Amino acid sequence: MDINTPESARDGAIETKADAFDASFDIVARQDETAEAIAALRGDIAEVKGRLDKVNRAAVRPVIGGAAEGAIEASPEIKGFVDGYLRMGRETELKSLSIGSSADGGFAVPRPIDAEIARRLVKISPVRSVANVVQTSTSGFRRLISIGGTASGWASETGARTETASPKLAEIVPPLGELYANPSATQQMLDDAAFDVGSWLANEIATEFARAEGAAFVNGTGTNQPKGFLTGPTAAQNDAARAFGTLQFIASGNAAGFDSAPELKLIDLVFAMKAALRQGAVWMMNSATLAAVRKFKSADGSFLWQRGIVDGQPSLLLGYPVIETEDMPDIGAGNFPIAFGNFKAGYLIAERTATTILRDPYTNKPYVQFYATRRVGGQLLDSDAIKLLKIST
Repeated sequence: MDINTPESARDGAIETKADAFDASFDIVARQDETAEAIAALRGDIAEVKGRLDKVNRAAVRPVIGGAAEGAIEASPEIKGFVDGYLRMGRETELKSLSIGSSADGGFAVPRPIDAEIARRLVKISPVRSVANVVQTSTSGFRRLISIGGTASGWASETGARTETASPKLAEIVPPLGELYANPSATQQMLDDAAFDVGSWLANEIATEFARAEGAAFVNGTGTNQPKGFLTGPTAAQNDAARAFGTLQFIASGNAAGFDSAPELKLIDLVFAMKAALRQGAVWMMNSATLAAVRKFKSADGSFLWQRGIVDGQPSLLLGYPVIETEDMPDIGAGNFPIAFGNFKAGYLIAERTATTILRDPYTNKPYVQFYATRRVGGQLLDSDAIKLLKIST
């Protein structure tokens, strides 16, 4: 700066340089503030990401007592039933949803849970999976079936039509009984949000129901329970000579087991049934009998039993599926270890659709018991549709 420059100009230059110098400090301060803001933002993002990871891990964590695959879709009715009644025992929520209470105590299970119980019953219970199942809202279910007698004839366009015989009818009234299950859980299990109460309860009820009804459909007495297809009368006569309601059997040819050509008896058993009924027929036997049958060979040395080619496909015996039913009797004198039949036509299962549950936290502390009931009945429907192999001479 020239020495001759006025003092005011020199002061302005000094102030300008000072302002620029101060501004440089402001820039540094703003950069520091920006860096701090970015660091804080990154910390917030990391915290949010951590929370999201926890949520995701909780979402994919397997539920206690049941897989996510079988989880029941939530709805206000389901939520009120599970969270309100099953977990906490609050009955007011159920009454407000009009789920209903039976006269002897307990609440009707919501339809999605009841449908899940029925679906698992079909997968677990061997007889139910192949039988004729009907849903009824009353305990007095009846069905009329024709047992023949209807006649027909030919006539010309103007010829007389003679009267034909009237059909003969039989009334089927399957005896019903109350099927129950009583699974238990601790209150801590019920309080755990990750514990899928609905799926756990459906699985426990279905497993116990399947065990009890599976035995009744085969050997039930008909008194306060279904009547099993093995508990009725049997005879060696064919369909034309046998009385309705009596099952035909083929003797094994040996008083204590099979004879020297057991494959021939199995073939006789198949073709003792009418051709129309053989469509959809299956074999029923327990695992001990199946172990013996798997060793049977035809005349050319090939095994009669054929393993299912695809996973989930049943094994075949003489071209028909084999259903393992552990409630079938073992091989022994006078027993019927093998059944061959079209159970859709041969056996009827009638059931009340609604399952009721009574929550009981008092009887067996510290456990909470769930007393579930359902009315189920069963009876032989068409005696021509099921054939038996009897261990006899």
